[in-house]
Amino acid sequence: MSSKHPFDIATGLEPSGEGGYHGATSPAYGNLVGPFGGATAATLLRAVLEHEDRSGDPVALTVNFCGGISDGAFEISTKLQRTGKYTQHWSLELIQQGAVRATASIVCGRRKDGFSHHSTKAPEAPEPEACPLMPAAGLMGWVGRYNFRFAEGAPSFAGKAFAEPNDSRSVLWISDLPERQLDYVSLAAMSDAFFLRLLHVRGSMVPMGTVSLSTFFHATPDEIVGQGTTPLLGVAEAKRFHSSFHDQHMELWGRNGNLLATGSQTVWFKD
Repeated sequence: MSSKHPFDIATGLEPSGEGGYHGATSPAYGNLVGPFGGATAATLLRAVLEHEDRSGDPVALTVNFCGGISDGAFEISTKLQRTGKYTQHWSLELIQQGAVRATASIVCGRRKDGFSHHSTKAPEAPEPEACPLMPAAGLMGWVGRYNFRFAEGAPSFAGKAFAEPNDSRSVLWISDLPERQLDYVSLAAMSDAFFLRLLHVRGSMVPMGTVSLSTFFHATPDEIVGQGTTPLLGVAEAKRFHSSFHDQHMELWGRNGNLLATGSQTVWFKD
């Protein structure tokens, strides 16, 4: 039996030469169809973080889901586009059965102490222990890999549409299950661990999926280490649902009110 955390198994990679990697999906992070998108995004980020030519820490990650990813093996190709004085730019492709299923752009940067300012504050929320733990039984595999404690805007899985659209905003505490030290790879996955806002607004499931997501990492390595296994405070909301697509925006907050990551994504849905 492996002693590795299920997340590290799901995002694990083996080098295949010339900047390439082999990997495979994990049922522990399965979605309704294929793998959880956050696990895919995290795996792509890991490919750069484990590359011998990488310098600096993650600053930005964009993943475009070009087609459905099936359960099973895949390959990742990486290309270092440019290394500058302060930033490094990478392009990646996830290939399965000879077809490109996802592409990614990753920027790493050399961080240094200097001007620092928070222009926003963490949302108000009770302590994690005061928020009910969302049951995961009967839901997608990846949902059971996190503790979700909603302070505001919990989703409904009853399958019955609301009479009127609900608010899209959610505030919640989230942490790995079982516990795991936070790192950039798990932060990338948690950035996509917000249920699609259409479910919160309509209350019923329709075919839908993320087309493109971007995550911006504000946390320094010391802040990542200092977070430990403490739950992150997340907030997510959408602005407009229109013509088969909607936006989604998120924030993840850590200890001492530090904003660790922000992000946005575009979601397709079918009526």
